Amino acid sequence: MSMPFYVSPEQSMKDKADYARKGIARGRSAVVLQYDGGILFVADNISRTLHKISELYDRIAFAAVGRYNEFENLRQMGVRMADVRGYAYDRSDVSGRVLANVYAQTLGTVFSESNKPWEVEIVVAEVGEDPADDQIYRITFDGSVVDEQGFLAMGGSAEQVTTALKDRFDSDASLGDALNAAVHALRQENGEERTLDSSGLEVAVLERARREHRKFRRITGDRLSALIDGGGAGAAESAASDSAGTQSGSGSADGQNGS
Repeated sequence: MSMPFYVSPEQSMKDKADYARKGIARGRSAVVLQYDGGILFVADNISRTLHKISELYDRIAFAAVGRYNEFENLRQMGVRMADVRGYAYDRSDVSGRVLANVYAQTLGTVFSESNKPWEVEIVVAEVGEDPADDQIYRITFDGSVVDEQGFLAMGGSAEQVTTALKDRFDSDASLGDALNAAVHALRQENGEERTLDSSGLEVAVLERARREHRKFRRITGDRLSALIDGGGAGAAESAASDSAGTQSGSGSADGQNGS
């Protein structure tokens, strides 16, 4: 009679963690950072319709890397929860911390109880009335939550991107300067300089003072090109109107694992 195959809990958890990390590392990186007007999201993403960056609620946005179908499920769950909570109680009761905790519980349960962990890493960010009130939470595949300060990079070669971003990060930078710092960092992925222009980027912001409620806005087209080409925030604003160069709303990301 064959003996049952036994794997210790410690080894099982290690194997699942290694599996998830490898899956996430195959994808392309994304960065989130503060600038003088709010919070900026920049993702290496060639898809125009499958988004890594999305709106969750009035002042809250979502960014993710890894396997698309898995973090798209998380995004939809977050949107539904935020809408129900805001309707049942008050819009001010929907916060980034609450959503981050829900995501952490979901991912922690999947990691502990499922044979296959989800290959995702996500960020929930909320823009405050002033920079000190901004909240950026990183939630990893095992349900761990980290309250990040200033900036972060995830997915792909996150360590190299983080190192490059650290050298140029300035929380008081303009939108144009912050975007160029992020793009420079993403170009250092895999330890070497590579070409990366507006056609391969997904960019969005949570703008602190722009609107009373909905703060999320995508940056695309001529405005994005002007910012990357070093025109600065002022030149970028005059390059294209908001309707032509930006879009707001929710979406889903990445396209496939490893994109």
